[in-house]
Amino acid sequence: MPFIDCKISKELTADEKEKIKSSLGRAVSILHKPESYLMVGIADGYELYFAGEKTEGAYVEVSSFGSIQSADSEKMTSEICRILSAVAKIDARKVYVTYHGVRDWGWNGSNF
Repeated sequence: MPFIDCKISKELTADEKEKIKSSLGRAVSILHKPESYLMVGIADGYELYFAGEKTEGAYVEVSSFGSIQSADSEKMTSEICRILSAVAKIDARKVYVTYHGVRDWGWNGSNF
């Protein structure tokens, strides 16, 4: 039950959003999760400030049912930065990624 929430400062085209969503769908296997349970949120045109200045960047939250291994999050961060650089032309130095392992996760009227 992963959820990847992307807040991106640049305005994206529908095609760019689709490419990011599809690429994240492939990348989620790094966390040993299937794309069939992945939910992705993309908020573009999001105002972000880095070092006190408005910037072109991204903040990505990765939440997943259960724990996330550090080695997996390291690989996932690299892939997220690669995707955002390739598709949205965002410098990896302006991308923050956080990981949240979640113990209680609800879906379809009940919890896992």
